[in-house]
Amino acid sequence: MRLPILTPQSPIFIFLIIYAFLFSSSTSEPRISEAGRFCGHAKHNSSSNFIPNFITVMDFISNDVNAKRWGEYTIASPAPEVYAFAQCYDDLSPIDCAACFAVSRTKLPLCLPSTSARIYLDGCFLGYDDHEFSHQSLDEEHKNVKCSGSTIDVSKSKTEEFVRKVEDVIGNVTEKAVSHEGFGVFEQRGGVENVYALAQCWKTINESGCRECLEEAGASLRRECVPGVEGRAMFAGCYLRYSTERFYGIESDSEDCVEHIVATVLSAMVLCLLALFGVVMAYKRLSKRNEVCNGPIQISISIHKNNLNFKYEMLEKATNFFDASRKLGQGGAGSVFKGVLPDGRTVAVKRLYFNTRQWVDDFFNEVNLISGIQHQNLVKLLGCSIEGPESLLVYEYVPNKSLDQVLFDKDTLHILSWKQRFDIICGIAEGLVYLHGSCGVKIIHRDIKASNILLDENLIPKIADFGLARCVGPDKSHLSTGIAGTLGYMAPEYLVRGQLTDKADVYAFGVMVLEIVSGRKNRVFAEGSSSILYAVWKHYKARNITEAVDPILKGGFPEREASDVLRIGLLCTQASLAVRPSMTEVVQMLTDKECVIPSPKRPPFLNASILSSDVSRTSMKYFLSQPIDGEGSPPRKSSTAMPYND
Repeated sequence: MRLPILTPQSPIFIFLIIYAFLFSSSTSEPRISEAGRFCGHAKHNSSSNFIPNFITVMDFISNDVNAKRWGEYTIASPAPEVYAFAQCYDDLSPIDCAACFAVSRTKLPLCLPSTSARIYLDGCFLGYDDHEFSHQSLDEEHKNVKCSGSTIDVSKSKTEEFVRKVEDVIGNVTEKAVSHEGFGVFEQRGGVENVYALAQCWKTINESGCRECLEEAGASLRRECVPGVEGRAMFAGCYLRYSTERFYGIESDSEDCVEHIVATVLSAMVLCLLALFGVVMAYKRLSKRNEVCNGPIQISISIHKNNLNFKYEMLEKATNFFDASRKLGQGGAGSVFKGVLPDGRTVAVKRLYFNTRQWVDDFFNEVNLISGIQHQNLVKLLGCSIEGPESLLVYEYVPNKSLDQVLFDKDTLHILSWKQRFDIICGIAEGLVYLHGSCGVKIIHRDIKASNILLDENLIPKIADFGLARCVGPDKSHLSTGIAGTLGYMAPEYLVRGQLTDKADVYAFGVMVLEIVSGRKNRVFAEGSSSILYAVWKHYKARNITEAVDPILKGGFPEREASDVLRIGLLCTQASLAVRPSMTEVVQMLTDKECVIPSPKRPPFLNASILSSDVSRTSMKYFLSQPIDGEGSPPRKSSTAMPYND
């Protein structure tokens, strides 16, 4: 069945043009503009679990907002308590709501290490505190009004008319919101100026609280903003805005009846036609999916052609029905089990539980990205199964488990020698060079860390877990994406702006190099410990950088080579992505003894000590002043990310 093509002669095309020009559903401005951000004065103690709790709360809030467009969540153990609340305004579509929340989620951490913060965008609200706050309709500390600097340019009598109109619109929109579950829009057109208003109460307050909040907000706008052309009241339990420009995306009850009826009819016609398109497209996609992997979900065509499909029942038996004794490890999206196939091959089976849409996306992302690439330093995908209650990925079995288990487990019988560590570093670098372009496309892994490096029987490293990886087109310098990964390995420009380039992998690789050489895990927000970057940097400045080498080696390493590797690690973790080398350059520096290694500059340090009240005025100021965009300019905003696993 072929899809019809939209051409200028197509009746569907004509309907869409007529509808778009005559009856646009919104003439609004973008709803992600920041209306106000308010940070509390109290600061959290760096020795507490505030930051990890904040991250957890934001994770749960994200799920709620995606599901129902608002949410609240509290975590109290381990202390301290962190409470968060988020809500999109009721006129926003689910897509616009998700976009608005994503922006607010990026901007809110600017208030850290404050124990409380509120941010109001023109389409949504997000706040956190050390106590429950969303059930308060009024709070003297949180009465914020923002007025336009300009007023209408008319005579005194016209100004008085405008003032009366604004007061009338505010009163009407308040009544409408109170009687319509906390939300309303109202407008009056004609006369001296058109006036539009939107009122939104939080889902957590009752009708009387909603009225109390909006009436107080309206009084503040009348008192402080009128006759200004625009005003916003951002209160504890509600948001109220008026403007002479229409800024919301739905029709008001005061619309002209005839126009509304015509628009509704045309809208229905367009929606029916679009629904038909959707049905046809869904049918076509479903047909493709069934052709590809004998299942209900789309998998890369390369999997089908290479016979990479496994029966769920076979993998179930291969792992002895996922027996606990066969478990190799636990990841953020599922567990990995050792299995033996009927032909005698030993494999690793990654068992995924699709409790969220994100895990589904990660599964397909991993299959599609790595099914077509082969390199000795990348774990090999053998196949997949999507026919059972869980979807499964089948990999080559790597007997020596992950690098972090070998490196950081002090009880292990196998202590990595210097040569083994150096070879592992070089192998990981070669694998990243392949990912960053040698395979024909540029793939950014996004979660390079020791637990995602597997070691085979010869200790050859293999990069694994491509669930967060992203492919960058040849015409793009970077991707702007939601923050995901593991805290402590994410590059500053990615944390601050969500700007993803291959230099984010370089940064994570640099952190891991310092871990491998020193035998210490990079820890952030852990009491009494500083980052590995800071520790190595201190030795570098003191001109005794080899003191950072793992003492368990007892001096059994070439000093110049160890010094070079540590300097390369520092160079990879520079704050400015322009200063960081590419992975190709890293391999050259590692393998060419004549290659000149540039002197590294101070890397950005992000750890518990930086967030303490005693040093935050100096250390955090320095961290946020580091140039991160390659142009020497300091970051304008910062963010705290959510660890994907661990």
